[in-house]
Amino acid sequence: MLSWGSASRACRRRLEVLLYDYFRSMPVPLAATSLKLPKTLKSRITRLAKRAGESPHAFMLRLLEEQVQAAERFEQFLAEVRQADERMQEDRTGYTAVDVHEYLEAKVTGRKATRPKLVQWRK
Repeated sequence: MLSWGSASRACRRRLEVLLYDYFRSMPVPLAATSLKLPKTLKSRITRLAKRAGESPHAFMLRLLEEQVQAAERFEQFLAEVRQADERMQEDRTGYTAVDVHEYLEAKVTGRKATRPKLVQWRK
């Protein structure tokens, strides 16, 4: 019998597990949809799903979920960027590009890096 602990261990072993507890009958609301796929795309999906040990349906669900999560993370990133830009415009402070580039280069190459200092860029 599948337990949440075994599902968690399976995920850590890089296996895909559908988060649905069939044994406790906790229903997950589903919405039916239909996709019309070009034959070439469908055959590619089928081939890749077979390699992954999944059905084409499970393969498409997993990829759709991953892409939706990526799009949501990108939307969140853009919202944070807009907020940071608004704060920068209000405070009239920021970081010089040279300082930021030096900081990032040091971090990437494993050298000790000190955070850049805020500077007033507009009076």
